[in-house]
Amino acid sequence: MASVLKKHHITATLTGGACASLHSRGEYQSYDLDFILHSRVTQLQLDQAMVELGFERVGAQYQHPDTPFFVEFPRGPLAIGDDDMVEPVEVRVGQARVWALSATDSCRDRLAAFYFWNDEQSLRAAAAIARRDKVDMDAILRWSHREGHKHGYQRFLQELARK
Repeated sequence: MASVLKKHHITATLTGGACASLHSRGEYQSYDLDFILHSRVTQLQLDQAMVELGFERVGAQYQHPDTPFFVEFPRGPLAIGDDDMVEPVEVRVGQARVWALSATDSCRDRLAAFYFWNDEQSLRAAAAIARRDKVDMDAILRWSHREGHKHGYQRFLQELARK
C-alpha cells in the first residue's frame, strides 16, 4: 500500500488500532487502518490510489472484497492529545516500509482514547503495546500529567501489571 500511495505523491502515517496491532505484535487486533495524511490530498487522488490497490470507497472508508480490513484517512494534523509535535518513524511491515507512530506514540494514542472517551479496549491496547514493544514510560507519564490524566496513568499501570 505504501508504495502505491507514494507513487500517487501521497504520504501518510499509520495510527490508531492498526498501529497498536503492529506494536503489540498482534496481541491487540484491529480491522481498520487509519492513515493521517501529511499534506493536502484531493479525494480524487486518494480514490485513484486506492482503486489501484483494489479498494472501493464506501462513505469515508475504503473496502476491499478480499479482506475484512478497511482503510480510513481521518482528518489531521498528526497529534496525540495536545501534543502536535509527533514525529512518525519508518517501520517495516513484511517487505514494505510504512510511516507509523513509534511504539511510545502508539501507546499514547491508545491512552488518549482511554483518557478522553473512557475506551477500555484502548486501555488494554496501550498495555499490550507496552508489554510487547519498547516504550518510553517516563515520556508517557509526563504526557499523561500534561494532559491532566494522572489517575488514568495509574489505571494504565494497573492494566500493565495484570498480565
